[in-house]
Amino acid sequence: MPKRYRRRNRRRPMLVHKAAGTIHPRVQAVGPEHFGVISIDCAKARSKWMLCDFYGNVLENPAVVAHDRPQLKAAVTRVQQVIGEHHLKDILVAVERTGRYHRPIQQAFTLAGFDTRTVHPFATKQFRQPADPGLKTDDRDLAAIHRCAVNGFALAEAPEEESWRTLKLLVRYRRDLVRKSSALCCQIREHLEAALPGYAACFEKLWTTSGPLQLLRHVTSVQALRQASEAKLKRVLDHHGFRCQERILKRIVAWAKDAADSDLAAESHRQIAVALDDDRMRKAQEIQALERMISSRLARTPYILLLSIVGVNVVSAAEFAGEMGPMHHYPNSRCITGRAGLYPSRYQSDEVDRPNGPLVRCANRSLRAAILGVADNLLRCNRHFRIRAAAWKEAGKDPRGIHVRVGMRFCRMAYQMVGGQQVCRHPAMKDHSWVLQKLLDFHRLHATPAEQLLEDLQAAIEQLPLKTHRDEAMSLTETLDKIQAGRRRGPQPIGEVLVQVLAQLGAKRVQLRKSGVKGPR
Repeated sequence: MPKRYRRRNRRRPMLVHKAAGTIHPRVQAVGPEHFGVISIDCAKARSKWMLCDFYGNVLENPAVVAHDRPQLKAAVTRVQQVIGEHHLKDILVAVERTGRYHRPIQQAFTLAGFDTRTVHPFATKQFRQPADPGLKTDDRDLAAIHRCAVNGFALAEAPEEESWRTLKLLVRYRRDLVRKSSALCCQIREHLEAALPGYAACFEKLWTTSGPLQLLRHVTSVQALRQASEAKLKRVLDHHGFRCQERILKRIVAWAKDAADSDLAAESHRQIAVALDDDRMRKAQEIQALERMISSRLARTPYILLLSIVGVNVVSAAEFAGEMGPMHHYPNSRCITGRAGLYPSRYQSDEVDRPNGPLVRCANRSLRAAILGVADNLLRCNRHFRIRAAAWKEAGKDPRGIHVRVGMRFCRMAYQMVGGQQVCRHPAMKDHSWVLQKLLDFHRLHATPAEQLLEDLQAAIEQLPLKTHRDEAMSLTETLDKIQAGRRRGPQPIGEVLVQVLAQLGAKRVQLRKSGVKGPR
């Protein structure tokens, strides 16, 4: 009978403070009286700093420094003088996070060669309240920041590259635009209901059908629609360069016959709806341009491999990548879910124990939203997770718990795929997505220029494992055959791109048919 090997979990030694910010070995090496802690309480235009030794003896009284180059340089120079006067051998700079206003002084001390760490405002509050209940001043905050630093709550931040910072900014800006666009859609519907009652309910896809919304700009009231025929509405749209299907025009005419009368100030409601729709269309164009930029940056990261999972698209993978950053910052997949706060809170006191509370409040909410957004897509589009979710639901599991479970399993898969440079090879998933094919379909829907499309596909090929090149080439070859067998005349830019991509994948070159038409279509 084979022996069963049990994996031994190495427990960390029990420490009262956070082990990640422990500085006691450094203090023991130089001595507490020779170890200095600089506490910095930041504001928008200026900050206040103080220098103490490890015991809390004040070596430099609190001083204010403005966030400009001369005063920041003077503060660093003064710190260096105090270090020489008191014979300090090691220094730790603890900066309280304040939005992004702590960045100037943090960067100044970092460039000067100091070990600069950040303290969360929540930790500062908890260390200030027991010592000074009901009192909140800058000097007391500095004392609390010092206590945080000596107890291990001043944490080092991983260095961030410009490319990852740019990707995170782009995905967050896109998300903000999407929320604003959704709010605009609600406002448009409200004004539209006052001007033309029941008009918006006639269309299942109001925002993707251009005809009904464009008609608002040229038809002023319900009475005008009642008197108009299908041919007249079609002439109005054709005159302004818009096309609309006949079935939609028939639906509009049928609605106008039985429509209720408009509300008071209907014309003003209509004009406001038109103005809001113009804003919505501008934001839609910005979102489309941002998504092209996001996909371009995603293709240059290992996170492009996540597209091989059925249910993960370019936008959701980019949001996850932007919030995550480089995968080597995470020792294991549990660090991902821990940073996102995907674990229940617990309350225990004596015999009272509530282990399965709501998700913890202190977490990276943006990363959590990206993970749960991917979980939404997997539950909707991935057959494996749909079956597992159905089984969990029959077992009586909480739907919110099912949602979190799917997110945690995705994190484990993402850690193996991105960290191990491999595509999805889950044994229980029969379906499979092709990375390049999914990227090609995304750019086709976004009308990406052929040059950028080729660059993104080539960048994605560099991230793909060599053993997957043959399978990816087969899927692209089928797409190329469909393009060449199509009825459209003239050279196809996508077909030319596919020929170059197939050549880079090592596939056999395919010659395009000569159409005899000069110049691109």
